[in-house]
Amino acid sequence: MKYRHRTLGLLSLLAVITYLDRVCISVAGPRMQEALHISPAQWGWVTGVFAFSYGAFEIPSGALGDRIGPRRVLTRIVLWWSAFTSLTGAVSSYALLIVTRFCFGMGEAGAYPNSSAVIARWFPAHQRAQALGLLWMTSQLGGAIAPLLVVPIQVRWGWRASFWVFGFLGVAWAIVWYWWFRDTPAEKLGVSAKELAEIGDVPRPAHRGTPWGAVLRSANLWTIMAMTACYIYTMYFFQSWFHTYLVKGRGYDESDLSLSALPYAVAAVANAAGGFASDALVRRLGMKWGRRTIGLVGLGSSSLFLVAAMLTEQRIPAMILMALTYGGICFQQPTVWAVCLDIGRKNAGAVSGAMNTAGSVGAVVSSVTFGYLVTSYGNYTAPLVPMAVLLFIGAVLWLRIDATRELA
Repeated sequence: MKYRHRTLGLLSLLAVITYLDRVCISVAGPRMQEALHISPAQWGWVTGVFAFSYGAFEIPSGALGDRIGPRRVLTRIVLWWSAFTSLTGAVSSYALLIVTRFCFGMGEAGAYPNSSAVIARWFPAHQRAQALGLLWMTSQLGGAIAPLLVVPIQVRWGWRASFWVFGFLGVAWAIVWYWWFRDTPAEKLGVSAKELAEIGDVPRPAHRGTPWGAVLRSANLWTIMAMTACYIYTMYFFQSWFHTYLVKGRGYDESDLSLSALPYAVAAVANAAGGFASDALVRRLGMKWGRRTIGLVGLGSSSLFLVAAMLTEQRIPAMILMALTYGGICFQQPTVWAVCLDIGRKNAGAVSGAMNTAGSVGAVVSSVTFGYLVTSYGNYTAPLVPMAVLLFIGAVLWLRIDATRELA
């Protein structure tokens, strides 16, 4: 097996762990709200504060990885967030939960910008969307297996135990990563001359710092950020409110929550398919329309599926439509990250961080707004309306994104 594929395997395992940690609180949400006496509006802030700190530290974490290398940065942040994953299982009050989830978000902020920087350094340009698609596919597998793991743990040992178990997994990964990985293929003993030639020109660390002037002047990047905020508004619902929505909005009980793995299973397939389709269309249509077409199809179809889900009363058809909604979002997700690598090059970490920061803004607004809309309208359907609208706007914004326009 080639060393770049082994590297992708380690990153994929990390992606599983990140979604296990994130989705764990969504699955445990109904029990936690009851145990800690948390209202819907307050729960919106619990999930929203993670997204806030996640967004605030995206750019610094990504830029730091560009500067000193993702080997050291990923080791540090995985140890940090794993500690606060475990501490989530020890909280005794709403205030402590808010602080713990804020610190958890600080750590996870650098995971995907630095993973993207690794792919930019270890994979040739024509294989990056495929690599990102497989990376995001495994993250969704983490989301799919989370309810299958969390529910039995909760039933037997309580909701706190699930956080302790998942925190340990992150520590184990960080130890292996620091021991095995190197920041560039040339630094890794055993990488053959043939594989180095296949990888080609590797973006070097940005020792002079990120060219923030060029970043801030890029209308292309601002459009990417706006589009990302639109789709993450809906995507974050599946990681924060989805299981509470199923229990309180659709009448599911805890024994039915294993069905909530379906959206993540569909999303895993969609992530992989989207990455391969993106690179295939780039070869056929060129970089600009190859990337753009995937975004239009993904977010456009997702908006339609969500409208259909809102109009469907039966539980199983509604679950299928929600799964397709999430699948449409995830179909275009590897392409979003690939575009950041396309235009960012040696500053891929910072550009990815800027994009993901914008997404975190959408996540914060989504999480908090959902809670208040539930309180205002007394149901769990009204909060889905702005999601469908923003998915459509995101699809339209793809028409203004050009992957061939690199930062100056």
